[in-house]
Amino acid sequence: MSNNLKRNTAKERRIARVRAVVHGTSERPRLAVARSLKHISAQVIDDVTGKTLAAAADRDVEAKGKKKSEVAVLVGKLIAERAKAKGVTTVVFDRRDKRYHGRVKAVADGAREAGLIF
Repeated sequence: MSNNLKRNTAKERRIARVRAVVHGTSERPRLAVARSLKHISAQVIDDVTGKTLAAAADRDVEAKGKKKSEVAVLVGKLIAERAKAKGVTTVVFDRRDKRYHGRVKAVADGAREAGLIF
């Protein structure tokens, strides 16, 4: 088994482990955070209908001269504003395969500051 295959299999297992516990509903959708080495994005997803209610990414905020963690806080605030505009006030947080620290935690903190409850 190649290293890439092992890595992808382990990643899929981590995602499945988190998703076994985290379910989004119409009243309480899922806030999923996707992070790469350069970018970060978030989506509010209703798993019952399979629809994305709101989305935000680092490309949507003014990131010039800011650290990546500061940009992540801005993404969290933006996703919270967009979700609240759609009538969503409470969510469940889906960190996917990432640990809850650094930029993933910064998105959650920014969303909480802007008024999302989770």
